[in-house]
Amino acid sequence: MLKGLNRAMLWLVVGLLSVTAFADQDTGPVQRDHIEAELVAAVTSVQPGTSFTVGLRLLPDPGWHTYWKNPGDSGLPTEIRWTLPEGAVAGEIDWPYPGPMPMGHLVNYGYKDEHLLPVTIEVPADFPLDRDFVIEADAEWLVCEEICIPGDARLQLSLPVKDQSPEINTDHRRLFEWAENRQPEPVDWPAVFSIEGGQLSLQIETADLMVGDQWEFYSAVEGLVDHAEPATVNVANGQILVAQKLSTFMSREPDALRFLLVDPEREQAWSLEAEQGDLQTIAGLSEDAQVGWALAILLALAGGVLLNLMPCVFPVLSIKAMSVVGGGDDQRGHGLAYTAGVLVSFAILAGILLLLRAGGEAIGWGFQLQSPLFVGILIYVLFTLGLSLSGLFDFGTRLMGVGQGLTEKGGRRGSFFTGILACVVASPCTAPFMGTALGVAVFMPWPMAMSVFLALGLGLALPMLVLSFSPTLAGKMPRPGPWMDTFKQAMAFPLYLAVVWLLWVLARQTDANGLAAFLAGMVALAFALWLGGKRDRGPNLSVARHAGVGLSLIAAVAALGTAVQQHSQTTTPTEAWWEPWSVERLDELRADSQQAVLVNMTADWCVTCLVNERVALNTDPVRQAMSEHDVVYLKGDWTRRDPAITEYLSEYGRNGVPLYVVYPRNGDDPRVLPQVLTPGLVLQAIEQL
Repeated sequence: MLKGLNRAMLWLVVGLLSVTAFADQDTGPVQRDHIEAELVAAVTSVQPGTSFTVGLRLLPDPGWHTYWKNPGDSGLPTEIRWTLPEGAVAGEIDWPYPGPMPMGHLVNYGYKDEHLLPVTIEVPADFPLDRDFVIEADAEWLVCEEICIPGDARLQLSLPVKDQSPEINTDHRRLFEWAENRQPEPVDWPAVFSIEGGQLSLQIETADLMVGDQWEFYSAVEGLVDHAEPATVNVANGQILVAQKLSTFMSREPDALRFLLVDPEREQAWSLEAEQGDLQTIAGLSEDAQVGWALAILLALAGGVLLNLMPCVFPVLSIKAMSVVGGGDDQRGHGLAYTAGVLVSFAILAGILLLLRAGGEAIGWGFQLQSPLFVGILIYVLFTLGLSLSGLFDFGTRLMGVGQGLTEKGGRRGSFFTGILACVVASPCTAPFMGTALGVAVFMPWPMAMSVFLALGLGLALPMLVLSFSPTLAGKMPRPGPWMDTFKQAMAFPLYLAVVWLLWVLARQTDANGLAAFLAGMVALAFALWLGGKRDRGPNLSVARHAGVGLSLIAAVAALGTAVQQHSQTTTPTEAWWEPWSVERLDELRADSQQAVLVNMTADWCVTCLVNERVALNTDPVRQAMSEHDVVYLKGDWTRRDPAITEYLSEYGRNGVPLYVVYPRNGDDPRVLPQVLTPGLVLQAIEQL
């Protein structure tokens, strides 16, 4: 309602300013503030009983623009009122598809540079041949840069009437061809939309649409979505899934949704209409869409299995190894408990991710490690488990399911929590096959998306589950004995290495003061654990010990709180041979048809990313090849939340890092490299650019 009142008031101003201007009619181009307007025709004459096209030609000054029929977060669409000869009929404006017009924190839809708004006019069959066909148009518009100026003009066009097919007006052929090429193609693909959780969700069934790399979605319904929050569009296996945050000013839900899908690279657009309804479940999907869902399940399962081999998962392998070694006669029970812990954890993470996505948050897989608070908590957990394995105290043996506790009734809980920890440590990684599956899953209906995430968790737990249910493999495991205590202590060191890695991540997210405070907190935590494991030798000592444990834990929590309050300033080293990624810089490089680009999306908490950089990217042969082939290397840092990088990842069907994209010269389509790189693969990709 607020937006409607603003529009009414603005058009009132336009009307008051138009009183004197409408007194005269202009037959040629007219100049108004920061814009030129003219009424033009596609033909040089008209024929009775036919139709022809006229258009309002608008030429804004450089940097200025006018608006589409849905102007976006602000603005007004251009309006035309016609005065025609008796019997003639003018249609609606055939709006060319628009482009986004960012203005501060708002995003509008419109046109810059010279453009044309075409309209079809029908000529009566009995129109006489002895007089001209005179068209009058009262046009009103809003032209904006940083400020907006309403404008208007009364325009006139006179065309001779001839009893023959009219000739093309060559003076304006280019403009009419521009408008025709930008006309959305009306299609009747089945489509439904829903409005839940603060988000517009749209599902379209089609097997005809070419898959594009970058899609634009334009709602023709005003006040429905938050245009400043880019829509995510995913196309796969005959199905299009669109999601965009709702506008805070939405007053009512539309019965039907009219919208455009635009492929800006191919300059194609489609006009569709969707009915409100429930998004289709798995049973209601087309055969192609069901195949796509099944493929996502298989990719997620394979990605979960491979996740066991990723570098960032290695530290937790020691915990799983201890569970296997100490399983005893209840090997299957521990395998099932471990699997349950993994699946429950993946379900919780997926639920949080999907809920935040539905609320319009731009987050992706591994989002929890973008929080210094979560990183600090994870360091405390791994540090505690490492000290437990080293023998500082015995509480962790029950938690981790090692030694005698595994053979007892409560030992399965240790395997369950081991599964939880495996999920927490593994989730920042994106294994081969996994990225595509998760990228598609976040756009699927809830049941389908959750099934893909659970398939990923099952893949992670599968090796352990198979081991626990295989008597042959279990029989090859060493028998329990005194060696287990030595093995247990040795397995603490991979956990300490994981703590070092996470401390480095935390240092990149905070600053030196924050890291120092957190290290002091780790000392306090170790003191609390050491003191808690001591035997009491009297009531006074017991009270003092408990008080010391409590105060130390409070100090550890306070240190964590101090650390997360500090914020590091991300800077690019002066000697860096790469440039920081940004949308503007990538667009600038892509505008140069002779420039090749390599984009690396990474994060400090993604060990796979760091290994790829050390092994395949930051090597002398690769640097030399990039220099010889004039390849610009852009690096995006997703260590902390960055909605622009999240949006870029979603454009390539990804929900996490790493992502490597190479852009060839001459504007050819970009190519996505595998998630695990080798120097030879990178060199080959560079040479092919």
